[in-house]
Amino acid sequence: MELLFYHLEQATLERVLPDLLSKSLERGWRAIVETNEGEQMEALDTMLWTYSPDSFLAHSTTNETLSEGALQNQPVLITDKTENINNANIRFFIDSGDVTAHQGYERLVYIFNGNNEADLKRAREQWKAAKAAEIEATYWQQNATGRWEKKA
Repeated sequence: MELLFYHLEQATLERVLPDLLSKSLERGWRAIVETNEGEQMEALDTMLWTYSPDSFLAHSTTNETLSEGALQNQPVLITDKTENINNANIRFFIDSGDVTAHQGYERLVYIFNGNNEADLKRAREQWKAAKAAEIEATYWQQNATGRWEKKA
């Protein structure tokens, strides 16, 4: 299992997440996006339908009244639950989550806003917890042009 920390500085989550999800789907993976805030879930839901004038990412949220079977078939699922409902290969943590509590994924991705002190603090705590649990993690930071550079 890979654990990647993405430190947002130049671009916003709304610009970065659709690309990361698209690349995951191109690999044939299913994805979970975990957030613990209802407003954030709604905002992500809307953003994935409207982020590009000529494209969208098929997805659902666990707030929708879908059957369990329908949720299991979603290529991208936005949730506040810890279960791997759609048998995802990759899990994105947006503003919450314990990276050490999730097994069975090919990749975990912790995305945090480098301009928000609370987000930085949570990311540092998750990094320390991953290292203490002997989970191999890499740290990626955006450079001045918005490209990702591996820092650790």
